[in-house]
Amino acid sequence: MTDSTRLSLDPGPDRTWSLRGLALALSLGAAVSLGITRFAYGLLLPAMRADLGWSYTLAGAMNTVNALGYLGGALLVPRLLRRVKPAALLLWGALAASVFMGLSGFFVEAAPLLAQRLLAGFASALVFVSGGLLAARLAALEPSRAGLLIGLYYSGTGWGILVSALLVPAALQAAIGVPHGWSWAWWALAGVCLLASFVLGRSARLLQQQEHKTATGRWDHTISGLKPVFRWRPLGFALAGYGLFGVGYIGYMTFVVALLREQGVGGGAVTFFYALLGLAVVASSRIWAALLDRARGGGALAALNALLGVATLAPALTSAWPVVLGSGVLFGAVFLSVVASTTALVRHNLPAALWPAGISAFTIVFAGGQIVGPTLVGWIADGPGGLGRGLVFSAGALWLGAALAALQKPLARSDSAH
Repeated sequence: MTDSTRLSLDPGPDRTWSLRGLALALSLGAAVSLGITRFAYGLLLPAMRADLGWSYTLAGAMNTVNALGYLGGALLVPRLLRRVKPAALLLWGALAASVFMGLSGFFVEAAPLLAQRLLAGFASALVFVSGGLLAARLAALEPSRAGLLIGLYYSGTGWGILVSALLVPAALQAAIGVPHGWSWAWWALAGVCLLASFVLGRSARLLQQQEHKTATGRWDHTISGLKPVFRWRPLGFALAGYGLFGVGYIGYMTFVVALLREQGVGGGAVTFFYALLGLAVVASSRIWAALLDRARGGGALAALNALLGVATLAPALTSAWPVVLGSGVLFGAVFLSVVASTTALVRHNLPAALWPAGISAFTIVFAGGQIVGPTLVGWIADGPGGLGRGLVFSAGALWLGAALAALQKPLARSDSAH
């Protein structure tokens, strides 16, 4: 380990800034796994649907299979982490996601495109879960700023959204007149993911050294000689609320751009809307840091789900531009903090040895919700009422999730480990 690396991890006056730097570096993983791999598709959906003649049901299915792949990855992560360090899993997952994003530009038939979305979802789960675990471990090194450090990791999704908002319209514009010009956008996004993966590589090496340093330390401790075991039931209300968050939020992120296009919003305004949403995600790490530090039960998850329901409902009720823009800002300022709240909940209520299993459990129910959400909202949108009615359904799912999460009480450590 170099002197500069040692200084960045050992106690000292620059330690907080060093940890924040590591959290920001980790946030590129969130940018790749969700900000680009998952959410950029919403920007491409109108062009692909018009070119390929898709129904909203098929368009939603593209994100449904992405979530199905994500679920498969989330289920596999705990086993992989027994053999591979989280930093290495983060890097290889990001590289794989980059490849699958690029391959999406080479097909026009639904079947291979569905396959690419499935594989990209699988890779993104490896990135997101391992990155979330590393963020939780970094937060444990600075408990007084844990909410901020966790939030910084998840806010990377906002940078991915912002890059997508700027890059996709530019790529589509450059490819006007080219058959299936939306392919250029997939290739451009893949290039950004690949660049982020190389930047992650350097951070992954540093984090790998930290993993080695703590391999026999706090992360692998046992209690009274017994290895702790994760149990789902004590966190049941929070898990149910988070699953419904997955159902509700993904309908907005999949179809809001298509809804704006239907309402006659121009390309420049759509870019501004989506970029502002991404910037709000970045800002959310500071907005909600204190809440994540303070909330030991499901209160943070409940409050954020409820606010998200309001943001989701607004564009379904009116096309007034100030309201629609406010919806995007509120949505961006909240939705990734819902994800961060579950990592904070795990950190507050479980021993460190159970953090991988706890984060994976929340990721599994999150993926399950996302499998249901896009296709169901698309099916509703193909009927009377269109996309507006689909977003009403999404808002209802979010509010039900808020009600369930509010029932989650803080755990005694003995409730979840033995």
